[in-house]
Amino acid sequence: MPAIVGFVKVISVGSSAIVQFGDSVQLSPASSSKTYAGSGSFLTGSLTNSNNAVSATNTNDPDVQDNTENNLANGVNV
Repeated sequence: MPAIVGFVKVISVGSSAIVQFGDSVQLSPASSSKTYAGSGSFLTGSLTNSNNAVSATNTNDPDVQDNTENNLANGVNV
């Protein structure tokens, strides 16, 4: 059935980019990933200032369902 495509919105740019054409019911990327970053890691702009004394990022993820790094290392396919 022909449709009139409205606005085009680029949601993300990368290896599994998603582009939305008009009305969409469900958008699903082809891959997923986790990013661990400490405080002040994603500051953007010209005059950013981050004042953190002692900072640590907890990367321990005991949940087996979404922890693909441990699943691949142990040969588990979920």
